[in-house]
Amino acid sequence: MTMDLDYRRLWRYGLVLLLSLITQNMLLTQVRILGVHPLILPAVVVAVGMFETPLRGAIFALLLGIFADMAFIENTVMFTLLFPALSFAAAFLAQFFLNRRFFAFMGAAVAALLVTGLMQMLRTAAGDAFTVKMLSTVALQTLWSLPFAPLGYFPVAHWVLSRR
Repeated sequence: MTMDLDYRRLWRYGLVLLLSLITQNMLLTQVRILGVHPLILPAVVVAVGMFETPLRGAIFALLLGIFADMAFIENTVMFTLLFPALSFAAAFLAQFFLNRRFFAFMGAAVAALLVTGLMQMLRTAAGDAFTVKMLSTVALQTLWSLPFAPLGYFPVAHWVLSRR
């Protein structure tokens, strides 16, 4: 198995990574509802996973997870471990079960946002009983992140991969 290295695509993915982190850390942290801010990073990881091979998607997600964990001080390695798994799952589903259209992406993004929220909740709970407030925070974060999920889909689907 040989992997051909397309430097233009590599630069585009680097730019998507940088713009995703800037958007997440500088813009979306300013937009809060009831103390919850939206996440676009799981949607970006799902988009790359759906449009790339499982290996390439997981490598991109690993790099994004490392930088995201550095940006979120409350996380240690959660995004570094979670994002490659989400990307690999999205790539697997896109190869065998899902088409690569917008509505399939939105369904996968909802699942990724829910899993990310639940993992954040489990990290926070750490021995405490789960409460309705924790689950409502996960639901609110997922719903508040959905309008921003297309910011992960359209750059990958129309800009990075359209110029192969």
